[in-house]
Amino acid sequence: MSWEAEIEELKRRQDLAKKMGGKEKVARHVNAGKLTVRDRIEKILDESSFEEVGSVTGKAEYDVDGKLVDMQPANLITGRGRINGRRVVVAGDDFTVRGGANDAGIREKLVHVEDMAGSLRLPLVRLVDGTGGGGSVKTIETEGRTYVPAVRGWHTVIENLSKVPVVALALGSTAGLGAARVAASHYSVMVKETSQMFVAGPPVVARTGEVLTKNELGGSEIHTRNGAVDDEAGSEEEAFERARRFLSYLPPSVFELPERVETGDDPNRREDWLINAIPRDSRKVYKMRKIVEAVVDNGSFFEIGKKWGRSVITGFARLDGWPVAVLASDPYHYAGAWTADAADKVLRFVDLAQTFHLPVMHLVDIPGFLVGRQAEEQATIRHGVRAMAAIAQATVPWCAILVRKTYGVAGAAHMNSGRFNLRYAWPSGDWGSLPIAGGLEAAYKSEIEASEDPKAKLDEIEERLNRLRSPFRTAERFMIEEIIDPRDTRKLLCDFAEMAAPLREAGVSSFKVRP
Repeated sequence: MSWEAEIEELKRRQDLAKKMGGKEKVARHVNAGKLTVRDRIEKILDESSFEEVGSVTGKAEYDVDGKLVDMQPANLITGRGRINGRRVVVAGDDFTVRGGANDAGIREKLVHVEDMAGSLRLPLVRLVDGTGGGGSVKTIETEGRTYVPAVRGWHTVIENLSKVPVVALALGSTAGLGAARVAASHYSVMVKETSQMFVAGPPVVARTGEVLTKNELGGSEIHTRNGAVDDEAGSEEEAFERARRFLSYLPPSVFELPERVETGDDPNRREDWLINAIPRDSRKVYKMRKIVEAVVDNGSFFEIGKKWGRSVITGFARLDGWPVAVLASDPYHYAGAWTADAADKVLRFVDLAQTFHLPVMHLVDIPGFLVGRQAEEQATIRHGVRAMAAIAQATVPWCAILVRKTYGVAGAAHMNSGRFNLRYAWPSGDWGSLPIAGGLEAAYKSEIEASEDPKAKLDEIEERLNRLRSPFRTAERFMIEEIIDPRDTRKLLCDFAEMAAPLREAGVSSFKVRP
């Protein structure tokens, strides 16, 4: 009465599935410098923690007596595991089976794994290496028909973005639905040289008359600089490490709060060099990332999207152990002015912070929106207004540090002025509706033109106005709440994080993520 024979049959099928696409295709995959999907899962998860779901899904071949001869496994491996001791759901494409294109059981597994993450309220890690979707053109012949496109379960993919952290790693050539699965995430990484992403690959594009290699069409150099993908890694192992670190700042789902960890860094630590960090000459640049790293817990700054929207710096960090979202200006790019790309980056990042209940610290040096013909052609104001809407809708605690410039409409978006936020200014603070250098000629045009010496008159007016620019004049009217010693910034930010902690509220945000 034993079921031992059936268990042996199960083990046999599981062994066949573990052969993936067969020795030849696996060898070709490895020789291309890539890990197999099972090696990837093993490396990104904690040791021996993977629990596979759908281990014998595939296309089976039987003899005339109905006995199993062979099995081609489905090219999506799914299941649960742990990362740094915390449960996650994982979905990995197997490129060795039909190049990751749709195969037996993959549609059902794809829908199931997304449902699993959302229903169990667990982070989802996608290891993408293929097209997914409806399979290759060859499917027309093998199925004897074609079909009207529909992405089953896509509503769940989008719904998950408002419920659980979603990480997508592009680890090979991803196209069509595969590319969409990379983009529909909170954090995405490509591997330099070995991964590409496109709507359609080179053979399809060649039919339009454009002959390109995979990397010319959709390499990491393209997509990490246009914002389609967040970051670029030098190896798969580095991509796995970045994914693990990203998840370490977030809760398992929006129904929980991000955890505090002990970092051992004194919240009262002062960096004396901060008093000299901002040049007195407003035209000179400085290294904002160095300032960020000085005020957050040592080694805790994790930058996201470094290569696109470069006038804005975004990332995660910890303040006295509390996880926070970091927004900062980079004067090395357009003097910190918001471009269309930078505005999109702000919108996406604020949505991320709002979704997972992360307080925001904003180090501000914004001279306004980028101006000029190119800025107008890129609809900068439209993108900027969308970013402003995200900031206006955000309800997470917010602390702004006005490091230098805060000008115009973009400068006004350094926080939502319609609700209470903490705000401090450094003595280097410089603000207004327009920088004097840009607005003086227009505002005093008639006076300058009527002067016998227009240049001297211009200099005289500028000197007169500069005497009124002192941040102390603003503080006198309580239009800036407090001017601080830059060396006290860390202490005040850590105090902010502690005050913000009990104000964070678990649950689904009042507005959903905009992919």
